[in-house]
Amino acid sequence: MTAELKEAMALAPWAPVKVKKEEEEDENFPSQASGQQVHTENIKRIHTGEKPFECHECGKAFIQSANLVVHQRIHTGQKPYLCAKCGKAFTQSSNLTVHQKIHSLEKTFKCSECEKAFSYSSQLARHQKVHITEKCYECNECGKTFTRSSNLIVHQRIHTGEKPFACNDCGKAFTQSANLIVHQRSHTGEKPYECKECGKAFSCFSHLIVHQRIYTAEKPYDCSECGKAFSQLSCLIVHQRIHSGDLPYVCNECGKAFTCSSYLLIHQRIHNGEKPYACHECGKAFRQRSSLTVHQRTHTGEKPYECEKCGAAFISNSHLMRHHRTHLVE
Repeated sequence: MTAELKEAMALAPWAPVKVKKEEEEDENFPSQASGQQVHTENIKRIHTGEKPFECHECGKAFIQSANLVVHQRIHTGQKPYLCAKCGKAFTQSSNLTVHQKIHSLEKTFKCSECEKAFSYSSQLARHQKVHITEKCYECNECGKTFTRSSNLIVHQRIHTGEKPFACNDCGKAFTQSANLIVHQRSHTGEKPYECKECGKAFSCFSHLIVHQRIYTAEKPYDCSECGKAFSQLSCLIVHQRIHSGDLPYVCNECGKAFTCSSYLLIHQRIHNGEKPYACHECGKAFRQRSSLTVHQRTHTGEKPYECEKCGAAFISNSHLMRHHRTHLVE
C-alpha cells in the first residue's frame, strides 16, 4: 500500500457508499467466523501457488475469494462504491477513498521553503528534497552530491562500470541487488504484485503503483511550466522537453530528433522496414501496436468513437476528428 493510499484512508471524510453486498454473503465464500482459518489457508497458498477460486467467465484463478469477488466486477460491470460528491463509481472502496480526496482535501501540506502545497505528506517529503542543501558525500568524478554514502557508492558505478550483481541464468549484471531481483523474475515468471482491481500482475512493485493510478486517477507529477499533471515521472520528463525544446534521441539515418526513445524506435522502422505487429485475421503488419488495434476493428466491426452531433461512429479518433470538420462546414 502506498503512503498516499494510507493517508487517504486515514483522512477520507466520508464512508464509502456501498450499493450491494450479496456476493460477500454468498455461501461459497468463507464467513467471518472462520477468519483466522482463512488467513492461515491464504498464507499456505502463497507458498504452494494454489489458486482455488476460479472465475467462471474467463478462467482466471485467485488465492483469495475476496480477489475473485473484485475481479468478477470486470465482467458484471458492477461498481458498488459511489462517490457522494460526483457520482463516480468504483469496484473497490480503497479506490473510492483515494478519489474522494480530490473533492474533500485542500493541499494542506505546505513547503516551508517555497510555500508550494500538497495533498499528501509523502508528496511534500518528496518535494522537499529539492531544497536539501546539506549533501556531505560528493562524487570525485562529476561533483554530484548525496545525503547518504550508500547512494554515492551506487552512483560511482556509473563511472567505473562496475556491476557486481550478476544473474546466474543469463549472466546479465546490475549495479544494484534490487535490480537483479526484479530481473530474475523474467526467468522465473514470478509476478508477486497483483492489482486487486483487474487481476493484472507485475514483477516490480513500482510498476503496480503506476498501473493502479489508472483506477485512482492520481497524477502526482505536475509540470511547473503549464500545470499539466502525470501519473509517471518519466512522462513528466518527456513532456517538459516540449517546453525546453530538448530532443535527445536522434535518428542515425536521417537526423530527425525526438523527445522520447520510443518515438525514435517507431520512426526507425520507416528505415529498416520492421513491422512487428501482425494481424492474426489477415496477416497485415504494422509498425505500431496502436495501428494494429485500429486495423483489427475492421474485422470486429467495433467503432468506439461516436459523433455527439449525429451519432456516426468510427474505428479511430482521427477518423472522428476528420468527420467533425463536416459539421463545421455546415
